[in-house]
Amino acid sequence: MTNIIVVFSKIEDAKSVKNILVKNGMNVTAVCTSGAQALHYADEFHEGIVISGYRFADMICMELRTNLPEGFDMLVMASKRVLAEVSGTGIIGLAMPLKVHELVNTVGMMSQNVLRRKKKRREKPSVRNQEEVAVIAKAKALLMERNHMTEEEAHRYIQKHSMDNGTNMVETAQMVLSLM
Repeated sequence: MTNIIVVFSKIEDAKSVKNILVKNGMNVTAVCTSGAQALHYADEFHEGIVISGYRFADMICMELRTNLPEGFDMLVMASKRVLAEVSGTGIIGLAMPLKVHELVNTVGMMSQNVLRRKKKRREKPSVRNQEEVAVIAKAKALLMERNHMTEEEAHRYIQKHSMDNGTNMVETAQMVLSLM
C-alpha cells in the first residue's frame, strides 16, 4: 500500500481531498496544513505520494519537493497559471477546478509507479561485504567437512534453509556455525 500525505494550507481542503481518495479505495496516511508537518511524515514513511496545494504557511510546494526523501512523488493541485511555474521540477500538476476522476486516476497511476520502484529495489541483489562472505564460506566448509557435502550442496543447503526460515543467507550461516 502506498503512503499518501495530503497537505493544504486549509484543513478543510486537505480533508476534502482525503475523503475523495478514501471513497475511491485509497489509504491516506496523513493530513497536514504545513510543509514542515508533511516533511515530518515523509521522513517517517520514506516513500509515497504527497498531494498538495501551491502555498503553505511555511513554504511553497517547490521547497517541499526539494526537501522530500527520494522515494516520494508529488502532485500539486493549483490553477493552470500556477502550474506553469512549477512544471519541470519533478512535480505532477493537476489543474483546478478539480475533476474527481482525474484526481483518482492520477493518484492511482502515481501509486503504481511507487509500487513498481519499491519492487525493483527489492529485486535488486544485495551486495555482501567480506565478513559476510567469510561467514558463509566458513559455514559451507563446516557442512562439507561434517556432512560430506560438495560445495554446491552446502551452498544450496544454506540457501534453502534461509528461504524456509525467512532469514538471509548470512544469518543462516551464523546459525549453522553456532549449532555445530
